[in-house]
Amino acid sequence: MKNIENIILRSLLLVVLLGGAMTLSAQKAGETVKDADGNEYKTVVIGSQTWFAENLKTTKYANGNNIKNVTGKQEWVDCKSPAYCWYDNNSGNKNEYGALYNWYAINAGNICPKGWHVATDEDWNTLENKVGGRDKAAQALREEGTKHWKDELKGANNDYGFNLIAGGFRNPYGDFTWQTVDAGYWTATGKNQSISYAWNRTAYYYDEHMNRHEVQKCIGYSVRCVKD
Repeated sequence: MKNIENIILRSLLLVVLLGGAMTLSAQKAGETVKDADGNEYKTVVIGSQTWFAENLKTTKYANGNNIKNVTGKQEWVDCKSPAYCWYDNNSGNKNEYGALYNWYAINAGNICPKGWHVATDEDWNTLENKVGGRDKAAQALREEGTKHWKDELKGANNDYGFNLIAGGFRNPYGDFTWQTVDAGYWTATGKNQSISYAWNRTAYYYDEHMNRHEVQKCIGYSVRCVKD
């Protein structure tokens, strides 16, 4: 009887240890990286990819050239060239939420630090598949609690250390909306044969699903970089 009890106890201990090892693997920290402004970012290794664990907040390209800061509503609506802004034009949002960029800034190709790139549609697909599929990806990747989200989502525990946060966005009319409600991210992938649309990823505060939309390039979204 004692032998059976010992076997059961050893089996339970092994399950606990393996579970802990899997969690540690999911949360494996990567290197820290600096952008052209000198901002430092934490990174995280998830499967075969290394991602920024924070939203991009640079105001310069990797070569040191400035990205235009567009504050005016109409100028943002009319803009067909690279631009960024802070949510509500308030630089106090920089460190918590990062910057919002239009797709033209993404398409310039060197907004991430050297050796990194803005996540493509395929990069996001790979990440989503790694964390359980698009239907559960938002739950798996989002930050816990309500600091950067309107409400809690059951099962969201940031196991992968990705720190998905709801930074809101700047809409096609130049208005700021849905901070703490919507986590919107650009991909570097334009929609085939479309002058005005590109692909994004969006997570909503109430939904464990990661959404993929074709959206107007003039919208201001957050950005995550992936290692080349």
